[in-house]
Amino acid sequence: MTVVIGFEGSANKIGIGIIRDGEVLSNPRRTYITPPGQGFMPSDTARHHRAVILTVLKEALDQAGLKPEDIDCVAYTKGPGMGAPLVTTALVARTVAQLWGKPLLGVNHCIGHIEMGRLITKANNPTVLYVSGGNTQVIAYSERRYRIFGETIDIAVGNCLDRFARVIKISNDPSPGYNIEQMAKKGSQYVELPYTVKGMDVSFSGILSYIEEAAHKMLSSGQCTAEDLCFSLQETLFSMLVEITERAMAHCGSQEVLIVGGVGCNLRLQEMMEVMCKERGAKLFATDER
Repeated sequence: MTVVIGFEGSANKIGIGIIRDGEVLSNPRRTYITPPGQGFMPSDTARHHRAVILTVLKEALDQAGLKPEDIDCVAYTKGPGMGAPLVTTALVARTVAQLWGKPLLGVNHCIGHIEMGRLITKANNPTVLYVSGGNTQVIAYSERRYRIFGETIDIAVGNCLDRFARVIKISNDPSPGYNIEQMAKKGSQYVELPYTVKGMDVSFSGILSYIEEAAHKMLSSGQCTAEDLCFSLQETLFSMLVEITERAMAHCGSQEVLIVGGVGCNLRLQEMMEVMCKERGAKLFATDER
């Protein structure tokens, strides 16, 4: 049985997981959290990862009940991601591989998300919606490789949500996207926002600019609440994502959708995608662990 330890540190979360033949034995993580209204700088994030990565490594081995000699391979996120955190994580992974005398495997961040989702959910050949802080893509496997059928032409959907959270000073603990999701559940008034789908692609920068400018005016005048804006932003962004995913499904003749990435944990996005899938007689697969 093959045992692989994987190091992931492409953004503000550092995680080390151990898998044995598809079974997750351990998956401890730490998240670098900044004050409300602030993002995270690459250098500060890398410093955080350096401070905690050996502790997380020990936790991973302890939770799995394994020793270094039980590991068969060391894997790490090769990219894409934030440069400084990636380098920090890769350096530790390479050092561990050399000290333990194990082979080293660099993993593409995007492919890792997709294959992890397929493994956990048992999806066969899905149309994949990959949505996170740095990526927004609709992907399908065709002719022996993954192909991008649609994507954002500017910023990622997670980046749009995170930057709006900074505008209205939402907490970054445990994550701005999660807190927007909780506030949106209390929203009742829909505020019309720009809806920008261009063929198979989407654009979020205009929506962000619009709501950044309108938010303070509408909140100060009492036209709506912060919860209403969170609700409206989610509904608009997720409707766009459902539209391009359905278009890709029709193109590929697919009967499965798999949502991966941090934003894919949003239950409202999963709910909206589930409605579309049921209307098409398709099946939705998603993960919910941020």
